[in-house]
Amino acid sequence: MPAFKAPAPGFSVRFSPFHEHRLLAAASQHFGLVGNGHLLVLDLSAAAAGPAPAPAPLFAFPTSDALFDCAWSESHESLCAAASGDGSVRLFDVALPPAQNPVRLLREHAREAHGVDWTPVRRDAFLSASWDDTLKLWSPDRPASVRTFRGHEYCVYAAAWSARHPDVFASASGDRTARVWDVREPAPTLVIPAHDHEVLSLDWDKYDPSILATGSVDKSIRVWDVRAPRAPLAQLAGHGYAVKRVRFSPHRQGMIMSCSYDMTVCMWDYRKEDALLARYGHHTEFVAGIDMSVLVEGLLASTGWDEMIYVWPFGSDPRAM
Repeated sequence: MPAFKAPAPGFSVRFSPFHEHRLLAAASQHFGLVGNGHLLVLDLSAAAAGPAPAPAPLFAFPTSDALFDCAWSESHESLCAAASGDGSVRLFDVALPPAQNPVRLLREHAREAHGVDWTPVRRDAFLSASWDDTLKLWSPDRPASVRTFRGHEYCVYAAAWSARHPDVFASASGDRTARVWDVREPAPTLVIPAHDHEVLSLDWDKYDPSILATGSVDKSIRVWDVRAPRAPLAQLAGHGYAVKRVRFSPHRQGMIMSCSYDMTVCMWDYRKEDALLARYGHHTEFVAGIDMSVLVEGLLASTGWDEMIYVWPFGSDPRAM
């Protein structure tokens, strides 16, 4: 599959849970410091059709501020959410023209909204994580948040819903902790002092609802059993700089995808002694976004500050046309 050229440095990519050939991407001018953002929907089937240059996005919507993350709805095939540098959370319907988007603009965070995640179990709600130290629970049908979660002592960079439990999610923060929450409770049910430096990302194992992976500025990935969180089950070392994102495979138990400011994407199996399965060095700047397709086993995507978006099968060269 060919690479896509984004209009600005890339921050996030997400495969559609409904259409195997659709990829959502968020990009921001000037590395998210100042300038506009861009929300894109790419058609991978058109890109795979021949040797011609990658086609224009199916959907392209410029925003007045940076976009740091994006997520597809789990209940509506054309609905998605994006986290913005102005603190807003924006809902888009990609079946509608740009003039009718965003369909909802949610302004409650006091600082940058940095992460969004849609619940795959209940499918009727999503979370936002913000540099104002809070998380918020939203319903796409309501103009205000359902609940605000407080407890972190510094920026919250990411939130991740459990793949099994409808009310459980986890959060990653600059206060060096990962916290587990139940939406029915105002305070976290578990606080894990996960790293000695900021925790930038986390994700739940899709096969074992007790397993959580965290990625940190300390260059490592740690895997935790939340039933016995005193020490990590595994520590994965191999990145040269901060680990920006981690994702568990939806198809292969134990497999983790990670990306880093060292400009690489890595694949791991945390259960193996030689945990590193593959290292990809196709980006020429910080890698900020990764994803694994739920619908196509082994299909990977990444984006980075080099303004490139790559899609490739595990085991192949991302730069191969």
